[in-house]
Amino acid sequence: MTDSPEAAMHRVVHFFEHLQPADVSRMAEIYTADAQFKDPFNQVQGLPAIAHVFAHMFEALQAPRFVITTQVVQGEQCFVTWDFLFAMPRMDGGQTQTIRGATHFVLREEAGVWRVAVHRDYWDAAEELYEKLPVVGALMRWLKKRANS
Repeated sequence: MTDSPEAAMHRVVHFFEHLQPADVSRMAEIYTADAQFKDPFNQVQGLPAIAHVFAHMFEALQAPRFVITTQVVQGEQCFVTWDFLFAMPRMDGGQTQTIRGATHFVLREEAGVWRVAVHRDYWDAAEELYEKLPVVGALMRWLKKRANS
């Protein structure tokens, strides 16, 4: 059986759409040992650090889950758009929140298996998160209104 970037992205999408706390220990199935991860809050390298980011996600949020809405694979360069759903007791009374974003993956082949070497998330923390927080949200909305006037 020959692996391919397309097959790897199929595994990555399936992994993230079904991600549960116990799956954090299986990150080596989709990431290279020296993989880099960056999002608006984190910039880490290596499997233990990436696993920590996702373990913390499960500790800090209620029922976090990803829904992949689009995926494009062009060689080792891959791009997905997603909805991230979660709840926090202190945010909107625990109602489900949605953050919309995108991820750029760079895949690398090692020993015949394609895995993620670079994972870069793009999403607007101000609009998607901060504006929804009780105190900070009012300030962020005011700043946005001032910037647009």
